[in-house]
Amino acid sequence: MQSEIENPKSEIKKYRHIFFDLDHTIWDFDKNAEEALHELYGIYGLKELGLHSADLFIEIYTRNNHRLWAEYHVGKITKDQLREARFKQTFLDLGMEPGIIPEGFEDHYVRLCPTKTNLFPDAHETLEYLSSKYTLHLISNGFQESTQLKINGTGLEKYFRHVIISEVVGVNKPDKAIFEHAITLAGATKEESLMIGDSLEADVYGALNFGMDAIYFNPNGSDKPDDVYAQITHLKELRTLL
Repeated sequence: MQSEIENPKSEIKKYRHIFFDLDHTIWDFDKNAEEALHELYGIYGLKELGLHSADLFIEIYTRNNHRLWAEYHVGKITKDQLREARFKQTFLDLGMEPGIIPEGFEDHYVRLCPTKTNLFPDAHETLEYLSSKYTLHLISNGFQESTQLKINGTGLEKYFRHVIISEVVGVNKPDKAIFEHAITLAGATKEESLMIGDSLEADVYGALNFGMDAIYFNPNGSDKPDDVYAQITHLKELRTLL
């Protein structure tokens, strides 16, 4: 089935395939991480170790994690470097002595967080609607094991024909190679494909530079660059847009 959407040059575009990002677009990464970290704050007795505010711990971790993921997207750091740095840096930023940083915290987080099931509002309803009109796929820069846990634990697998994971492919968004791999796997063309994601660099500009249209998922209402023409702040908007 086809749908038409008007782009800024008034050219009518026809889509058959929609490619979604997962983290921060469908799976609410920050909310799920917050739940997991509140649990781990208690399990590891971080208050007794001198970290008196769970909320401050989560705030500093979130800032560090977002920065490190941005570096991972563009190949500046590896998966192992990301995982080694995000909590270590957070504990150090909060004044914890290196010798008392809890061992196993990162591994415990990696096991726990992907089991959380918070999605952005109307995710299932929107994907159900879109999957009746288009062929849906996922392109994720996440890691293979955690991505599969997130999808299976939230019942998302039924909506997507293909799940493309950067760790498996060997390149991350915004590299053109992962978009080329995705449309080849899907049997699609650039012209009939659309990318939807929250990262301007990885999802939106990655797709646009490849020659695929993109919609910026912007739930926080951040400033939209002038060269990004289409955005939504809520997933349910896709039901009227597409």
